[in-house]
Amino acid sequence: MMPRGVEVFIGVEPIDLRWSFDRLAGVVAGRLGREVRSRAVFLFFGKSKAAMKALYFDGTGLCLFYKRLDRGAFRLPDGLNDGAVSVQVTEYELDELMSGMALTASSETAKQRVRVH
Repeated sequence: MMPRGVEVFIGVEPIDLRWSFDRLAGVVAGRLGREVRSRAVFLFFGKSKAAMKALYFDGTGLCLFYKRLDRGAFRLPDGLNDGAVSVQVTEYELDELMSGMALTASSETAKQRVRVH
């Protein structure tokens, strides 16, 4: 189960989905500049965006969640700034993303939400 009441960050650059706990924790620290045990959820996608991995710390250890869509691809938020390595989304947007819905927002909302990390 995905945790509630936490920050959610999407890694913008595609990763090799064969990577597991340690490699993804390294991406969180090195590429995203975040602490993996911060209780935030970190989402990663492969090039085709047909599958994703979520890494989070539940207080006792790292958890890894993997989801592959039967059809189509995950649709990431619009309006990503050039140079952004991650984007923060709300829990509602996470739910939409997990259900395969497109994350769409007005360009002004996207500009407010997207943060370069």
